Amino acid sequence: MPEDRPHDGDDFQLVTRTGDLERTQYGIPLAVLAELTHRCPLQCPYCSNPLELEAASGELTTAEWLHVIDELAEIGVLQIHFSGGEPTVRKDLVALVARATEVGLYSNLITSAVMLTRDKLAALADAGLNHVQISFQGAEPVVADRVGGFRNGHAKKLAAARWTRELDLPLTINAVMHRQNLHQLPDIIDMAVALDADRLEVANVQYYGWALKNRQALMPTVAQLEQTTRLVTAAQQRLNAVLVIDYVIPDYYASRPKQCMGGWGRQFFNISPAGKVLPCHAAETITGLSFESVRDHSLDWIWNHSAAFNRYRGTDWMPEPCLSCAHKEEDFGGCRCQAFALTGDAGNTDPACALSPMHGRIFALAETESGADRNAFLYRNFSGGLPETD
Repeated sequence: MPEDRPHDGDDFQLVTRTGDLERTQYGIPLAVLAELTHRCPLQCPYCSNPLELEAASGELTTAEWLHVIDELAEIGVLQIHFSGGEPTVRKDLVALVARATEVGLYSNLITSAVMLTRDKLAALADAGLNHVQISFQGAEPVVADRVGGFRNGHAKKLAAARWTRELDLPLTINAVMHRQNLHQLPDIIDMAVALDADRLEVANVQYYGWALKNRQALMPTVAQLEQTTRLVTAAQQRLNAVLVIDYVIPDYYASRPKQCMGGWGRQFFNISPAGKVLPCHAAETITGLSFESVRDHSLDWIWNHSAAFNRYRGTDWMPEPCLSCAHKEEDFGGCRCQAFALTGDAGNTDPACALSPMHGRIFALAETESGADRNAFLYRNFSGGLPETD
């Protein structure tokens, strides 16, 4: 699956309804990630889907997704990001995009693109699709196809990117970067320009789900990260009028936590293939939290009243040093999923923060693992992972 999170920038703005004064900790859900399926022909070792993937038999039906799209518009959502897995495996994708257009939602297709044809993309454009984001695993087939675990995938992606621009759809290239492909970043930047992309996301792997299992094979070195930062900064200046470049560093090397999804349950949610509504794509990794389904409750009720969404909203839940931190209204405590993965308690300070007692430990862990001689992947699949063979 592509690295499918919306950009986690600090400029995430809270939107509220006029006169809605009682909601001071969250607003209208602005954007929704609709994970239509966990099925995907790629086997990326950093996939952000859960380790226990949802079978096709458990997915929401077409009628259920159409009802969800109607509800999204009713509660004030502005954007829907169709993702997966690989959303193009759903035969009803054109109908879902058409419904999103009908109710006034901006629609974005987040895709690996390896199953797209020009005719299918044209049908999606005719249905009102507004934007396409294509994931790339490298700058050329040897690295890219190995990372994705899919033969000839890179060539298919290039073709789909060209079709996207031929159909006059805006294009974002999502380049998920790690130790084994960072050396290709200069060529990836050149590729994005050559493909006439509007935006390039240089997204270093974030370690949840399958990426956590593959951390030793993916973690970049400090030297790589420093070189990448210099390279991106120079490219941003050089290509300022040509290409927007977003840059996300690995949390393990950060000194401040990112404002994950604009803050837990403040302006974004994710709907899983089975209809569970999540504050972020990795939230189900937090054991002990129960997430409601669109099959049982309305989206309005889940957004406003579900225990899971309210658990880490705002700042009242925070422990020290977060509670008295001057930045608590900026980062909202960072990532709850990462806090759980690394400390065992989602309520703890995100270890990406320099004030966390675990910060030094995870930085040292990153340095150690980045130098480890372990490059083989555990590929994503429905049976718990497939070890890479020579």
